[in-house]
Amino acid sequence: MNGSPEPTDRERVLRRLAGSRPRSLFLRWSGAAFAALVVHAWLTGGFALEDFLAARRIANVERFAGELKPYPLQSQDWDGEVALHWAAELMATRGWSAAATTLAISILAIVLAGVGGALATLPATRTFATAEPYVPDAAAPSVARRTAWNASVWIARAVLIFARAVPEYVWAFLLIAVIGPNVWAAVLALAVHNAGILGKLNAEVVENLPPETLTGLRALGARRRHIAIAGIVPAVMPRFLLLFFYRWETCVREATVLGMLGIVSLGWFIQDARARQQYDVMLALILLGAALVLAGDVASALARDRIRESS
Repeated sequence: MNGSPEPTDRERVLRRLAGSRPRSLFLRWSGAAFAALVVHAWLTGGFALEDFLAARRIANVERFAGELKPYPLQSQDWDGEVALHWAAELMATRGWSAAATTLAISILAIVLAGVGGALATLPATRTFATAEPYVPDAAAPSVARRTAWNASVWIARAVLIFARAVPEYVWAFLLIAVIGPNVWAAVLALAVHNAGILGKLNAEVVENLPPETLTGLRALGARRRHIAIAGIVPAVMPRFLLLFFYRWETCVREATVLGMLGIVSLGWFIQDARARQQYDVMLALILLGAALVLAGDVASALARDRIRESS
């Protein structure tokens, strides 16, 4: 017999589903436009593989790779005992103190951000910061009262937008000009930026709560503060903590980066080693920073898992 074998029932179903899948002309044109932009960028951006693979650049890479070895081993064969002694000395003189400072910056920053974000949550929540929250059948309040509450919500949300729209690096740059290159510049930069993020996310969590319980509390005569304490906080606290620990992971990483502005954290020592062309020290401190971020990720993941299990 000639020809391909008859398709099975499963193959017929898959072909029918493939033929009936929705097709979007917009997505096709978007993909074509993206491919055209990639080609245009390659042709006009001055990218040249021959420059990247030039003999001089390859020699620089080889030299740089050789200088990444611990300094005592750059003129001799590898010796694990010598490498461990060099690493222990580096950790004793710079590593442990830099890592401790970086971790302390991240912890203090996320605590301040959590407090700031929590305080800004309810004022930025459109379902709570109204003239008559959770009372669907209430008589319409006065225009002035509605206007005042709407204005307060939009002001709170605008402040949160501004806080998170300015990157941590820029906040730190501005704060260094005011209070100098000390750890408080990094702490406040991280705290302000992450307070804006946490406040916005927390407000969205509150707005997405099922309204039945909160409406029932209001129908029983609960005032605004009673609704917040008895109804909203217990319902959203697990989600708040998940977001809190997630943002702490970012603070650990950014606390290292902000050191390159002159704040004495792990990033400052990395920048100092690069300026002195001590590439072996620079690599070791970069690996230490990666290990610190990984430890923060693991601790955050464990905390978030416990929160999910208990909620």
